Amino acid sequence: MNAYRRFLVLLAGLMGAAGVAAAAAGAHVNPDPNLATAASFLMLGAAAVIGACALAAARGQGWSFATAGGGIIALGTLLFSGTLAGRVLWDVVLFPMAAPIGGTMLIVGWLVLGLAAFERGSRAG
Repeated sequence: MNAYRRFLVLLAGLMGAAGVAAAAAGAHVNPDPNLATAASFLMLGAAAVIGACALAAARGQGWSFATAGGGIIALGTLLFSGTLAGRVLWDVVLFPMAAPIGGTMLIVGWLVLGLAAFERGSRAG
C-alpha cells in the first residue's frame, strides 16, 4: 500500500472515532439533530474510504479512480461534518458555505469512486 493510501486509512480511522464521539456527544451533551447527521456522515465516510482504499490496493500500486474518490470523500466528509459539529458544539463556522461545499465534494467523490468500475485491466501483481 502506498503512502497516500496509508494516510487515507489513518484518516478513516480518525473519522470513525470522531463519528462515535459525535454520536456520544449528541446523546449526552447536545441533542441537536445536526450532530447526529455529522456522526452518521463521519462513520459512513470512514467505511467508504476504507473500501475505496481496499479496492485501489487490489488493483495495484498505481493511481486509480478508487484512490481519488476515496480522498475526495474523506475531504468532503471532514468539511461537511466538521462544519456541522463545530456549529453545534462550539458555535464556530469554518467559513461561509463550508457545509454545502463539503456536501458537493461528497457527491463528486462518490461519482469519481464509481468511475473505478470502468478502469480496464488489473495492475495487481
